[in-house]
Amino acid sequence: MLAGLTLTEVFMLLGIGIALDAVFGEPRRLHPLAGFGRWADWLEGRLNIAPLGTAFGRRLLGAFALAVTVGAPVLVVAAAVAHAPVWVAASLHVAALYFALGAKSLWEHCHCVTDALAGADLVRARALAARIVTRDLRDASVSDVARAAVESVLENGNDAVFGTLFWFALGGAPGAIAYRLVNTLDAMWGYKTQRFLHFGWAAARLDDVMNYVPARLTALTYALLGDTRAGLACWRAQARAWESPNAGPVMAAGAGALGLEVGGAASYHERMEERPRLGAGHAPAGADIDRALRLVFSGVAIWFGLLALLVLVVRWSTYA
Repeated sequence: MLAGLTLTEVFMLLGIGIALDAVFGEPRRLHPLAGFGRWADWLEGRLNIAPLGTAFGRRLLGAFALAVTVGAPVLVVAAAVAHAPVWVAASLHVAALYFALGAKSLWEHCHCVTDALAGADLVRARALAARIVTRDLRDASVSDVARAAVESVLENGNDAVFGTLFWFALGGAPGAIAYRLVNTLDAMWGYKTQRFLHFGWAAARLDDVMNYVPARLTALTYALLGDTRAGLACWRAQARAWESPNAGPVMAAGAGALGLEVGGAASYHERMEERPRLGAGHAPAGADIDRALRLVFSGVAIWFGLLALLVLVVRWSTYA
Protein backbone atom coordinates (compact mmCIF):
# COMPACT_ATOMS: atom_id res chain seq x y z
CA MET A 1 0.00 0.00 0.00
CA LEU A 2 1.22 3.52 -0.77
CA ALA A 3 0.68 4.65 2.83
CA GLY A 4 2.81 1.84 4.24
CA LEU A 5 -0.22 0.05 5.72
CA THR A 6 -0.61 -3.70 5.59
CA LEU A 7 -3.75 -5.21 4.09
CA THR A 8 -4.96 -6.19 7.55
CA GLU A 9 -4.41 -2.65 8.84
CA VAL A 10 -6.33 -1.21 5.89
CA PHE A 11 -9.20 -3.61 6.60
CA MET A 12 -9.36 -2.70 10.29
CA LEU A 13 -9.09 1.05 9.74
CA LEU A 14 -11.68 0.94 6.95
CA GLY A 15 -14.06 -0.92 9.23
CA ILE A 16 -13.68 1.66 12.00
CA GLY A 17 -14.06 4.58 9.62
CA ILE A 18 -17.18 3.12 7.98
CA ALA A 19 -18.68 2.40 11.40
CA LEU A 20 -18.03 5.96 12.61
CA ASP A 21 -19.69 7.38 9.50
CA ALA A 22 -22.66 5.03 9.92
CA VAL A 23 -23.15 6.03 13.57
CA PHE A 24 -22.35 9.74 13.54
CA GLY A 25 -22.59 10.88 9.92
CA GLU A 26 -20.91 14.10 8.93
CA PRO A 27 -20.25 16.70 11.65
CA ARG A 28 -22.99 19.32 11.78
CA ARG A 29 -20.52 22.04 12.70
CA LEU A 30 -16.87 22.65 11.92
CA HIS A 31 -16.64 20.09 9.14
CA PRO A 32 -13.11 20.22 7.65
CA LEU A 33 -14.48 20.14 4.10
CA ALA A 34 -16.62 23.21 4.82
CA GLY A 35 -13.54 25.05 6.08
CA PHE A 36 -11.60 23.88 3.05
CA GLY A 37 -14.35 25.20 0.78
CA ARG A 38 -14.22 28.64 2.39
CA TRP A 39 -10.44 28.71 2.04
CA ALA A 40 -10.65 27.65 -1.61
CA ASP A 41 -13.30 30.33 -2.27
CA TRP A 42 -11.09 32.98 -0.67
CA LEU A 43 -8.06 31.98 -2.73
CA GLU A 44 -10.02 31.75 -5.97
CA GLY A 45 -11.47 35.22 -5.40
CA ARG A 46 -7.97 36.66 -5.22
CA LEU A 47 -6.34 34.72 -8.04
CA ASN A 48 -9.11 34.35 -10.63
CA ILE A 49 -9.40 37.99 -11.55
CA ALA A 50 -10.01 39.70 -14.90
CA PRO A 51 -6.65 41.54 -15.27
CA LEU A 52 -4.91 38.16 -15.39
CA GLY A 53 -7.25 37.15 -18.15
CA THR A 54 -5.46 35.02 -20.76
CA ALA A 55 -6.57 31.39 -21.01
CA PHE A 56 -3.04 30.15 -20.29
CA GLY A 57 -2.66 32.55 -17.38
CA ARG A 58 -5.91 31.45 -15.79
CA ARG A 59 -5.00 27.79 -16.20
CA LEU A 60 -1.63 28.45 -14.61
CA LEU A 61 -3.24 30.25 -11.67
CA GLY A 62 -5.80 27.46 -11.32
CA ALA A 63 -3.04 24.87 -11.23
CA PHE A 64 -1.20 26.93 -8.59
CA ALA A 65 -4.38 27.23 -6.51
CA LEU A 66 -4.92 23.47 -6.81
CA ALA A 67 -1.36 22.76 -5.67
CA VAL A 68 -1.66 25.10 -2.69
CA THR A 69 -5.11 24.05 -1.50
CA VAL A 70 -4.60 20.30 -1.90
CA GLY A 71 -0.84 19.88 -1.64
CA ALA A 72 -0.35 21.61 1.70
CA PRO A 73 -2.85 19.58 3.79
CA VAL A 74 -1.90 16.30 2.11
CA LEU A 75 1.80 16.84 2.80
CA VAL A 76 1.10 17.75 6.42
CA VAL A 77 -1.03 14.63 6.96
CA ALA A 78 1.48 12.41 5.14
CA ALA A 79 4.30 13.68 7.36
CA ALA A 80 2.16 13.23 10.48
CA VAL A 81 1.20 9.60 9.80
CA ALA A 82 4.76 8.78 8.79
CA HIS A 83 6.41 10.11 11.97
CA ALA A 84 3.74 9.90 14.67
CA PRO A 85 3.48 7.02 17.15
CA VAL A 86 1.49 4.06 15.87
CA TRP A 87 -1.69 4.86 17.81
CA VAL A 88 -1.61 8.50 16.73
CA ALA A 89 -1.06 7.54 13.09
CA ALA A 90 -3.93 5.04 13.26
CA SER A 91 -6.18 7.71 14.75
CA LEU A 92 -5.25 10.11 11.95
CA HIS A 93 -6.03 7.50 9.30
CA VAL A 94 -9.45 6.80 10.83
CA ALA A 95 -10.25 10.51 11.30
CA ALA A 96 -9.32 11.27 7.70
CA LEU A 97 -11.55 8.48 6.40
CA TYR A 98 -14.42 9.53 8.67
CA PHE A 99 -14.29 13.14 7.49
CA ALA A 100 -13.83 12.16 3.82
CA LEU A 101 -16.53 9.48 3.67
CA GLY A 102 -20.04 10.69 2.90
CA ALA A 103 -22.18 7.55 2.96
CA LYS A 104 -24.59 8.49 5.75
CA SER A 105 -24.71 12.08 4.53
CA LEU A 106 -25.73 10.79 1.09
CA TRP A 107 -28.56 8.82 2.68
CA GLU A 108 -29.73 11.73 4.82
CA HIS A 109 -29.74 14.25 1.98
CA CYS A 110 -31.46 11.99 -0.55
CA HIS A 111 -33.85 9.88 1.52
CA CYS A 112 -35.64 13.02 2.71
CA VAL A 113 -36.51 13.75 -0.94
CA THR A 114 -38.18 10.33 -1.07
CA ASP A 115 -40.16 11.17 2.06
CA ALA A 116 -41.28 14.53 0.66
CA LEU A 117 -42.43 12.97 -2.62
CA ALA A 118 -44.19 10.17 -0.73
CA GLY A 119 -46.09 12.86 1.19
CA ALA A 120 -47.00 14.65 -2.06
CA ASP A 121 -45.06 17.73 -0.89
CA LEU A 122 -43.52 18.72 -4.21
CA VAL A 123 -42.45 22.19 -3.02
CA ARG A 124 -40.43 20.68 -0.17
CA ALA A 125 -39.06 17.93 -2.43
CA ARG A 126 -37.82 20.56 -4.90
CA ALA A 127 -36.12 22.52 -2.11
CA LEU A 128 -34.47 19.42 -0.66
CA ALA A 129 -33.30 18.16 -4.06
CA ALA A 130 -31.91 21.61 -4.88
CA ARG A 131 -29.46 21.16 -1.99
CA ILE A 132 -27.80 18.19 -3.66
CA VAL A 133 -27.83 19.17 -7.35
CA THR A 134 -26.73 22.26 -9.24
CA ARG A 135 -29.64 22.39 -11.69
CA ASP A 136 -32.68 24.66 -11.38
CA LEU A 137 -35.62 22.72 -9.91
CA ARG A 138 -38.01 25.60 -9.20
CA ASP A 139 -40.58 24.37 -11.72
CA ALA A 140 -39.57 20.70 -11.74
CA SER A 141 -42.17 17.94 -11.91
CA VAL A 142 -42.23 14.96 -9.56
CA SER A 143 -40.39 12.89 -12.17
CA ASP A 144 -37.78 15.61 -12.70
CA VAL A 145 -37.10 15.85 -8.96
CA ALA A 146 -36.82 12.07 -8.63
CA ARG A 147 -34.55 11.90 -11.66
CA ALA A 148 -32.26 14.60 -10.27
CA ALA A 149 -32.04 12.80 -6.91
CA VAL A 150 -31.35 9.39 -8.48
CA GLU A 151 -28.60 10.89 -10.65
CA SER A 152 -27.10 12.52 -7.55
CA VAL A 153 -27.16 9.23 -5.61
CA LEU A 154 -25.48 7.30 -8.41
CA GLU A 155 -22.80 9.89 -9.11
CA ASN A 156 -22.10 10.76 -5.47
CA GLY A 157 -22.03 7.08 -4.63
CA ASN A 158 -18.76 7.14 -6.52
CA ASP A 159 -17.51 10.58 -5.48
CA ALA A 160 -18.36 10.51 -1.77
CA VAL A 161 -18.22 6.78 -1.06
CA PHE A 162 -16.48 4.34 -3.41
CA GLY A 163 -13.82 6.75 -4.65
CA THR A 164 -12.97 7.64 -1.06
CA LEU A 165 -12.76 3.97 -0.04
CA PHE A 166 -10.57 3.18 -3.05
CA TRP A 167 -8.08 5.97 -2.38
CA PHE A 168 -7.99 5.22 1.34
CA ALA A 169 -7.23 1.55 0.62
CA LEU A 170 -4.49 2.65 -1.75
CA GLY A 171 -3.00 5.60 0.15
CA GLY A 172 -4.43 5.74 3.66
CA ALA A 173 -5.23 9.16 5.11
CA PRO A 174 -3.21 11.15 2.53
CA GLY A 175 -4.90 9.29 -0.32
CA ALA A 176 -8.43 9.82 1.01
CA ILE A 177 -7.78 13.49 1.77
CA ALA A 178 -6.20 14.18 -1.62
CA TYR A 179 -9.12 12.53 -3.41
CA ARG A 180 -11.86 14.35 -1.49
CA LEU A 181 -10.16 17.74 -1.73
CA VAL A 182 -9.64 17.40 -5.49
CA ASN A 183 -13.24 16.20 -5.85
CA THR A 184 -14.46 19.19 -3.83
CA LEU A 185 -12.48 21.62 -5.98
CA ASP A 186 -13.90 20.03 -9.12
CA ALA A 187 -17.40 20.56 -7.71
CA MET A 188 -16.53 24.21 -6.98
CA TRP A 189 -14.38 25.15 -9.99
CA GLY A 190 -15.12 22.51 -12.61
CA TYR A 191 -17.90 24.37 -14.42
CA LYS A 192 -17.51 25.42 -18.04
CA THR A 193 -18.66 28.96 -17.32
CA GLN A 194 -16.76 32.08 -18.28
CA ARG A 195 -15.37 32.34 -14.75
CA PHE A 196 -14.16 28.77 -14.34
CA LEU A 197 -13.57 27.40 -17.84
CA HIS A 198 -9.81 27.94 -17.60
CA PHE A 199 -9.21 28.51 -13.87
CA GLY A 200 -10.91 25.22 -12.97
CA TRP A 201 -9.27 23.21 -15.76
CA ALA A 202 -6.50 21.69 -13.61
CA ALA A 203 -8.88 20.64 -10.82
CA ALA A 204 -11.31 19.10 -13.32
CA ARG A 205 -8.59 17.15 -15.14
CA LEU A 206 -6.98 15.87 -11.94
CA ASP A 207 -10.41 14.77 -10.70
CA ASP A 208 -10.89 12.88 -13.98
CA VAL A 209 -7.57 11.09 -13.47
CA MET A 210 -8.17 10.21 -9.81
CA ASN A 211 -11.69 8.97 -10.56
CA TYR A 212 -10.88 6.86 -13.60
CA VAL A 213 -10.41 3.53 -11.82
CA PRO A 214 -12.88 4.09 -8.91
CA ALA A 215 -15.64 5.12 -11.33
CA ARG A 216 -15.31 1.93 -13.34
CA LEU A 217 -15.22 -0.20 -10.21
CA THR A 218 -18.34 1.63 -9.04
CA ALA A 219 -20.07 1.05 -12.39
CA LEU A 220 -19.20 -2.65 -12.21
CA THR A 221 -20.51 -2.81 -8.63
CA TYR A 222 -23.81 -1.21 -9.63
CA ALA A 223 -24.20 -3.57 -12.57
CA LEU A 224 -23.47 -6.70 -10.52
CA LEU A 225 -25.97 -5.72 -7.81
CA GLY A 226 -28.89 -5.01 -10.14
CA ASP A 227 -29.89 -6.08 -13.63
CA THR A 228 -26.36 -7.03 -14.65
CA ARG A 229 -27.02 -7.52 -18.35
CA ALA A 230 -28.80 -4.17 -18.70
CA GLY A 231 -26.26 -2.35 -16.53
CA LEU A 232 -23.29 -3.59 -18.56
CA ALA A 233 -25.07 -3.00 -21.88
CA CYS A 234 -25.97 0.59 -20.98
CA TRP A 235 -22.42 1.25 -19.76
CA ARG A 236 -20.95 -0.09 -23.00
CA ALA A 237 -23.38 1.68 -25.34
CA GLN A 238 -24.10 4.98 -23.60
CA ALA A 239 -21.25 6.06 -21.32
CA ARG A 240 -19.17 7.76 -24.02
CA ALA A 241 -22.03 10.07 -24.90
CA TRP A 242 -21.92 11.68 -21.45
CA GLU A 243 -19.68 14.73 -21.10
CA SER A 244 -17.89 13.48 -18.00
CA PRO A 245 -15.66 10.45 -18.74
CA ASN A 246 -16.30 9.05 -15.26
CA ALA A 247 -19.89 10.04 -14.48
CA GLY A 248 -21.00 8.45 -17.76
CA PRO A 249 -20.07 4.84 -16.86
CA VAL A 250 -21.32 5.26 -13.27
CA MET A 251 -24.75 6.64 -14.17
CA ALA A 252 -25.29 4.49 -17.27
CA ALA A 253 -24.48 1.28 -15.39
CA GLY A 254 -26.43 2.33 -12.30
CA ALA A 255 -29.52 3.42 -14.20
CA GLY A 256 -29.46 0.30 -16.36
CA ALA A 257 -29.06 -1.92 -13.29
CA LEU A 258 -32.09 -0.25 -11.69
CA GLY A 259 -34.22 -0.37 -14.83
CA LEU A 260 -34.41 3.44 -15.01
CA GLU A 261 -33.77 6.13 -17.59
CA VAL A 262 -31.93 9.26 -16.45
CA GLY A 263 -30.37 12.21 -18.25
CA GLY A 264 -32.37 14.29 -20.68
CA ALA A 265 -33.24 17.98 -20.42
CA ALA A 266 -32.11 19.95 -17.36
CA SER A 267 -31.63 23.63 -16.56
CA TYR A 268 -28.15 24.74 -15.51
CA HIS A 269 -27.17 28.35 -14.80
CA GLU A 270 -30.40 29.61 -16.41
CA ARG A 271 -29.70 27.65 -19.58
CA MET A 272 -31.56 24.52 -20.67
CA GLU A 273 -29.28 21.63 -21.66
CA GLU A 274 -30.36 18.50 -23.49
CA ARG A 275 -28.16 15.78 -22.06
CA PRO A 276 -27.86 12.23 -23.41
CA ARG A 277 -30.26 9.72 -21.93
CA LEU A 278 -28.67 6.96 -19.88
CA GLY A 279 -30.05 3.65 -18.67
CA ALA A 280 -33.10 1.77 -19.90
CA GLY A 281 -36.57 1.54 -18.44
CA HIS A 282 -39.08 3.88 -16.84
CA ALA A 283 -38.61 7.44 -15.59
CA PRO A 284 -37.57 7.58 -11.90
CA ALA A 285 -40.22 7.94 -9.22
CA GLY A 286 -39.77 8.83 -5.56
CA ALA A 287 -39.30 5.22 -4.44
CA ASP A 288 -36.45 4.79 -6.94
CA ILE A 289 -34.30 7.21 -4.95
CA ASP A 290 -34.17 4.71 -2.09
CA ARG A 291 -33.53 1.89 -4.57
CA ALA A 292 -30.47 3.79 -5.78
CA LEU A 293 -29.36 4.36 -2.18
CA ARG A 294 -29.67 0.65 -1.45
CA LEU A 295 -27.51 -0.03 -4.49
CA VAL A 296 -24.76 2.16 -3.01
CA PHE A 297 -24.95 0.70 0.49
CA SER A 298 -25.07 -2.88 -0.80
CA GLY A 299 -21.96 -2.05 -2.80
CA VAL A 300 -20.15 -0.85 0.32
CA ALA A 301 -20.99 -4.15 2.03
CA ILE A 302 -19.72 -6.10 -0.99
CA TRP A 303 -16.45 -4.13 -1.13
CA PHE A 304 -15.85 -4.60 2.58
CA GLY A 305 -16.71 -8.28 2.37
CA LEU A 306 -14.32 -8.83 -0.54
CA LEU A 307 -11.56 -7.04 1.36
CA ALA A 308 -12.23 -9.28 4.37
CA LEU A 309 -12.00 -12.34 2.13
CA LEU A 310 -8.74 -11.08 0.64
CA VAL A 311 -7.29 -10.57 4.14
CA LEU A 312 -8.24 -14.13 5.08
CA VAL A 313 -6.69 -15.54 1.89
CA VAL A 314 -3.45 -13.63 2.43
CA ARG A 315 -3.21 -14.67 6.06
CA TRP A 316 -4.01 -18.28 5.21
CA SER A 317 -1.35 -18.34 2.47
CA THR A 318 1.17 -16.84 4.91
CA TYR A 319 0.61 -19.57 7.51
CA ALA A 320 0.13 -22.42 5.02
